[in-house]
Amino acid sequence: MPVLRAAPADLPDSLRNVIEYRKSGLSLNHVVGCPLDCGYCVRHLFQNFDMKQPHLVVSDREAVDLLVNHWAFRPDATPIQIFNRATDPFLPGVKEHLVATLELLDDRGLKNSVLVITRWKIEPDDVERLERLKNLRVTILVTWSGIEDARVEPVDSAHAKNSLRVLHDNASRTKAILYWRPLIAGLNDSDNHIDRALVLSEYADATVFTGLFHREEIRKHLREAGVTDLYPEIARRKILPAEIEGRVTNAFAGKPLFRKTSCGVAYAHGIADYNGRFGVREICDICPRPQVDRCTRTHLKPDVARVQELAALAQLKTDHISIDDRRIELSGSTEQQRYFIQHTLNYQVHDRSHPHLHGRHGRAEVGWE
Repeated sequence: MPVLRAAPADLPDSLRNVIEYRKSGLSLNHVVGCPLDCGYCVRHLFQNFDMKQPHLVVSDREAVDLLVNHWAFRPDATPIQIFNRATDPFLPGVKEHLVATLELLDDRGLKNSVLVITRWKIEPDDVERLERLKNLRVTILVTWSGIEDARVEPVDSAHAKNSLRVLHDNASRTKAILYWRPLIAGLNDSDNHIDRALVLSEYADATVFTGLFHREEIRKHLREAGVTDLYPEIARRKILPAEIEGRVTNAFAGKPLFRKTSCGVAYAHGIADYNGRFGVREICDICPRPQVDRCTRTHLKPDVARVQELAALAQLKTDHISIDDRRIELSGSTEQQRYFIQHTLNYQVHDRSHPHLHGRHGRAEVGWE
């Protein structure tokens, strides 16, 4: 295995902690550093964008031990992400740690869903190694945007096209998602871009589309690179204007297209959405009928006592919990606390301080006025 340098002693605490609970599951990130320089990368939010060389924070075995002993981990149930925060999992050297980590988890007989997001090159040998896994449900989300402005995204989108074809021709157990992101108004939302995405979707088990995190750190970086503001506002949630949403869903009518990552992953593996989004029915209006049926069967309204029990495990103190057919609503929670409850119950969990508006699909209000 190629040897990565050890992470420096002054690595920010946000990256020194290799496990974080995110919307798509427990996120394991024991390799940090990436040379791909995508202008909108979330690494800007972790003070890590200038680390171009991948570094190892802890060994693969130690990382796996930390993961399976994490207070929120549930064997065969908790969704897992690997290397989705501070590097690309298929970079040379990094992918050796990706496969080793997957093998360590698989050797424990775990059947958890594992998400791997990449915009780099996947080779037939990589797929062959992934196909040897016997227990984990692995999904490769191949990021494609079609953005041609190298200041925003220097990585050639042809890599994603080739990776999807390699997966299509060589994978069986391993599922592939066309991860169409970030869709940005006026940059890569033309009819030509949509037509290209339609062609690429034929090589994937499902397509997921989403917008741009336009945080202050990302806007600052792009301004310094000479890019005119992609949107006039910054936002806590991803921006995807209604007009783009409508054109994409119309173009993909009848195809397996999803607004949310976990929905596409669930469809690819023939299981119900582990984020319980069936309660927010307007999200599901583009889902294939078989997927709606799966989610219908698992949509069970929990009782307050069970939510309180899970809140206590997550060290969440909340004095008022309300539950309806759409979601659980509580107060004073962090994202990690909410997602733990959400994945355990397969039921949406919202905080009153961040309401989800009807029809916005959990996105920013920009472009929906």
